[in-house]
Amino acid sequence: MRLVRSEFLKIRTTNVWWLFVLGTFGLWAVSFFFNALQAHFVLNPPDEGIDPDQAATFAAMAKPAAMTAFLATSGQFFGLMFVLLLGILTVTNEFYHQTATTTFLATPHRTAVIVAKTAAASVFGVLLWALTTALSIAGTVIFLNIEGAEIALGDSAVIRSILLNLLAFGLWALIGVGFGVLIRSQIGATVTALVIYLVGTIAVSIIVQLLFLWLKQDWIQQIQWGMPSIASGLLVSGVDLPNQPHYWVGGLVLLAWAAVTGIIGTMITRTRDIS
Repeated sequence: MRLVRSEFLKIRTTNVWWLFVLGTFGLWAVSFFFNALQAHFVLNPPDEGIDPDQAATFAAMAKPAAMTAFLATSGQFFGLMFVLLLGILTVTNEFYHQTATTTFLATPHRTAVIVAKTAAASVFGVLLWALTTALSIAGTVIFLNIEGAEIALGDSAVIRSILLNLLAFGLWALIGVGFGVLIRSQIGATVTALVIYLVGTIAVSIIVQLLFLWLKQDWIQQIQWGMPSIASGLLVSGVDLPNQPHYWVGGLVLLAWAAVTGIIGTMITRTRDIS
C-alpha cells in the first residue's frame, strides 16, 4: 500500500490528472452529443428506406434497457483512451525523468512496483469512470424525458453495463502500464498508443467491412471484436444486438489483452537493464 500511495502521489502532484479530467469532460460532451443524435434517429426511425437488418438493429436498440445502457455509458471511448495514456505515463515518466533507477533501488521487487503503478492508474480510472457515468446518467435522464422514452436505469442489464464499464476502465489501466513497459520512450509510446487506439480502431472497422462486402462471409464481421477498443464497446452494450456476439465476449477479449500486456510487461521489467 505504501507503493500504491507513492505512485498515486506522483499522479496527484503533477498537472497530468487535471488535464486528463478536463480532456475527458470535453470529449464526453462531444460523445454524448453524437450518441444522443444517433439515439434520436433510433427512437424516431424513418418510415421507409431502411433495410430489414438495420430495422432489426434499430428495434433492438430502441428497447428501454438497450437505449438507457447505450447513453449511460457515453464517453467510454475517450475515457478509456485517457486511462491508457495515464498507464503509459506512470511507467515512461520514470525513464523520461531518469528516476527509474532510484525507484527500483528503493524497491528492488520490480513486480511490486508494476502492480503499484497499475493500481494507482486503476484508481484514477475509477475516478474518470465516476465522472463520465455521473454526467451520462444525468444526460440520459434529461434526453429520454425530452424524447418521451422510458428510462430503465433500474434494469439489471443497465446496471450490469455500468459496472462492466467500471471493469473496462480498470483493465485499460493494466493495458497502458504494459504498453509503457514495452515502449519506454514517453513520446514514442504515447504517439504509438494514440495511433493504434484512434486510427487503428477506425481502420479495423473499415477493413473488416470492405472484406465482408467483397467475400460475403459472415465470420469476417466478427474479427473486429478482437480489437480491444471495439470489444470495450461490446462489453457495455447491455443487451445482445443483431449481428453481434454476446456482450460477455467483449469482456473475455479485454481480459485477454490485459493479461497478455500485464504479464509480458512485468516479465520484461524484471529482466531488462534499467540503464
